[in-house]
Order: sequence, then structure tokens, then C-alpha cells
Amino acid sequence: MKKFLTAKIILLLTILAVMGSCGTMMNLPAEGDTSTLGEMTPYTKQLKELPAPDEKIVIGVYKFKDQTGQYKLAENGSNWSTAIPQGTTSILLKALEDSKWFRPIERENIGNLLNERQIIRSTRKEYEVAKDGKTVISDQLPPLLYAGILLEGGIISYDTNVMTGGIGARYFGIGGGTQYRQDRVTVYLRVVSSMTGEILKTVYTSKNILSTTVNGSFFRYIDTDRILEAEMGFSQNEPVSLAVTQAIEKAVYTLILESVQDGTFRIEKVHEKEMMDLLSKYHAEQEKNTNQLVGNKFADKERSKASVLFMANGDLIKGDYTNAKMNIGGKAGFKYFLTHHLNAEISAGFETLQNKDIVRNNFMYTDLNLEYLLLPKFTLSPYGYIGLGSMFNGKNFLKYQFGGGLEYLVGSNLALRLNAQYDMGFDDTWDEFTNGKRKDQAFHIGVGINYYLRQAKRLNTKK
Repeated sequence: MKKFLTAKIILLLTILAVMGSCGTMMNLPAEGDTSTLGEMTPYTKQLKELPAPDEKIVIGVYKFKDQTGQYKLAENGSNWSTAIPQGTTSILLKALEDSKWFRPIERENIGNLLNERQIIRSTRKEYEVAKDGKTVISDQLPPLLYAGILLEGGIISYDTNVMTGGIGARYFGIGGGTQYRQDRVTVYLRVVSSMTGEILKTVYTSKNILSTTVNGSFFRYIDTDRILEAEMGFSQNEPVSLAVTQAIEKAVYTLILESVQDGTFRIEKVHEKEMMDLLSKYHAEQEKNTNQLVGNKFADKERSKASVLFMANGDLIKGDYTNAKMNIGGKAGFKYFLTHHLNAEISAGFETLQNKDIVRNNFMYTDLNLEYLLLPKFTLSPYGYIGLGSMFNGKNFLKYQFGGGLEYLVGSNLALRLNAQYDMGFDDTWDEFTNGKRKDQAFHIGVGINYYLRQAKRLNTKK
């Protein structure tokens, strides 16, 4: 008994040690951090490496503010803290400065600047003569710079729970799981001419904000009156301020490229080739984004009109006898897409339907199905189908079938399939025995490949 108790204690200490090492690996904070410089986003570096302009542009920003009105989510009670940082004007001014394309001037707190200039004038007027008693000090100040263009816009939306999900499992008191949540922030930025009021350019960008949680637990009775229980977990939330910074920097970067392309901004001639390379990459990103959906997903897959299908199946009869045994069969078929979603399939195959030690029949069969592919533009897509068929082993049996599964597109042509199908017979003689009102049935589960045939493109020839 003492040895058994000692073993339990050793097991408990081992689990605690593992959990301690896991905590170290997950970089759990053990002490306070010192202050550090702000993090750089991927676009901070891109802004700083932009080619130099022909001449820096004097630009003013009066107010670039949060226009969402969103408050932080609170599990209990009310939370009056805003979801978006309120200093977004400062973030925008920093991005403009990093690009080296602009000369930002103070406009957000212009009243403070004008008051300070008035104080300087008043002080100089009181003391018109310098300490040497001869030099007259002028109360005139250099004129303020005026902005040729203004930047307007703001944070126009903050959408919470755009996508949520998770997965978990538990078996005999041991389990774990993970959850995620995706929010989205959107920024609009426009350039306005100070002379005419014309809006010269408008751009918008968005950024997803990801939050994840991972947890695990252990619960077990190790004795009649003793319970061993352990829990471990961590969560990681992307800082909203960093996401907003990245969205604003991306907007400034896009604004410069599009304005150079339209001729609104000018670049030094020695950097024209470098700017053309950046514009080429930007156009490629635009082309890619034409297929972008919510959640940073891209519907950019293209399935051709026709494909050939090969499946290996496990076949199980649902008839009048007991002890049904699953056997291996297979089929081959041809698909033709009537639309992006809908296709017609004709296939032929073989199967063995058996009840162990009772009856075994081999069948050749043909199926004609109408299939619906739910997400034809995605790599992974569920599908479902229904159709009619016939089975032959010296005698012909009619049936109808329905099924579905998942298709995963590996490359441009090849797709893997996981499939389940249920056959419903019109008679009760598949197993050579008639009993009751229910007709014979069969269940199939299988894996296979679907190879899409790339059709030749027609060449335009002039007669």
C-alpha cells in the first residue's frame, strides 16, 4: 500500500514539473518588464524604404478620429472604455513622418500653437530692447506654413466576432481545447486640396485582430477519497493599437503609390524604376484581393469543367440477415460541371455485399448523380449529391442513392475526396432473402481522387 501511495506522489510531482516546464516554454510572465520602444509593423519598414519624392508635401491633419462609437466587450456589467485608441491622429502623423514624403504641420491643437505665438509677441513687445540696450527686438514671428493638402477620414468600423470557433476533446477526465475570435478594424483616408476643396484620392484598408485561447485539464480519482486535478491554459490577444497602426500605415503607403500612379504626387526621376517595381507588386496585391472574402480568406481556386473520379470504398449491406461484413470495392467516373456549383456524374464500379457465413454476392453497378459543390472557389469544399443507379450480378437491381463528403484541392488539377453514400433499393432481394417491408440497403464509405481536366484555351485568330 505504501509503495502504491509513493508511486502516486511521484506521478503527481512529475505532472507538476511538466506543467512548470510548459509554463517556461510558453513564456509566462514571472516579473515585470521594463519600458521599451514601440513595436514596428511590417508596413513601418516599407514606409521608411519608399523612394524619395521630387519635393516633400506640406500636409495638415485636423482630426483623424474614431468614428465607430464602439466600446470594449465586457463579460459582466458595463464597460465604458472605447474599443479603438483615441490617439489615432498621432499614429497617422507618425506614419506620414516615417514615409519622408510629407512635412506634417500642427493642426489638431492649432489653438495651443496660436496662443503660444501670441505670448511670444506680447513678451517681445514688453522687452523691445535687448540686454545691450541698443538692439531692438522685433515682435514679428515667421509666418506659419500652410497646407497644400489636407488628410481627412478616420476609423470607420470595428466589427467584433467576425469569425469565432474552436475545437476540443475529453476522454476519461483528460482533455483540452482551443478557441479563437477574429475582429476587424477598417480605416478610410482621403486627400483634399486646400485650394479647391476637391477630393483627390480616397483609400481604405482593413486589419483582422486575432484572439486565441488554449487550455488543458486533468481530472482523475486516484483513490476512493483522493482526486487529482490539474489545469493549464493561456490566451493571446493581438493589441488593438498595433492593429490600428498597421491599418493606418497601410493606408498611407497605398495613398502614396496610387497618387504617384495618378500623377498627383511626383517622384524623383532617379527613383522611377524602383517606384514602378513597387506599383507592379501593388497591382498584383489588388488582383489577389478581388477574390478576398471576410476573414482574410481567398476564393481564388479554379476548377475546370470536367474531371475523372477514382474511389476506393468500403461496402456494407443493410439487409435482412445479421453479421454484415464490410468489403473493399471501387469505382471510376466522369464529371461535367453544368455551373460552378452543379455537376453531373456518371460512374461504374464493383462491390461485394456479404453477411458473414451466410451469403456473399458480387455486383457490378452504374450510378448517375447530380452533385452540388458548395465552395467551388475554395481549396476545401463540402459537397452532396443524389441520383439513380443499377446493380448487376446476373440479374438487374434498380436503386437510388444519396451521399456527400469533402473535397480538398491539392494542386490546380488534383483533389482528394472523402465520401459517404447510402443506397436504397427498390426490392428486397439483394441478399437473396425477402423478409418484412423494408427494402435492402447498403452503406459505402471511401476515399479517392478527382482529377480535373484542363481544357485547351481557344486562340483568337484573325481571318
